[in-house]
Amino acid sequence: LQLVESGGGLVQPGGSLRLSCAASGFSLDNYAIGWLRQAPGKERVGVSCISSSSGRTNYADSVKSRFTISRDNAKVYLQMNSLKPEDTAIYYCAAHEKGYCSLTNSIYVSWGQGTQVTVSS
Repeated sequence: LQLVESGGGLVQPGGSLRLSCAASGFSLDNYAIGWLRQAPGKERVGVSCISSSSGRTNYADSVKSRFTISRDNAKVYLQMNSLKPEDTAIYYCAAHEKGYCSLTNSIYVSWGQGTQVTVSS
């Protein structure tokens, strides 16, 4: 399963971005999807996730009320509002077939190449 992220870029503090994750040649319907990020010099951490069937979601405390994950039959999205400089990172989407939402790195078996998000004035 090959994943492709898009939508990253440079935005001022307080701004918004929407990231998208799509599968190349496959449907994401049967996969739980996570968004994870890695800031320079730091470990990669889970930001948000969505389950495959029920659409259950979860968020890291640092992004609750600012980020929203959603999915349709083709893509998974991460709407990021009220962005802060500390949100600067490479954002990855990842997939696993166990179905449930998880912010844990190790459960994911398929990864995208990442998209850079930079929040700076």
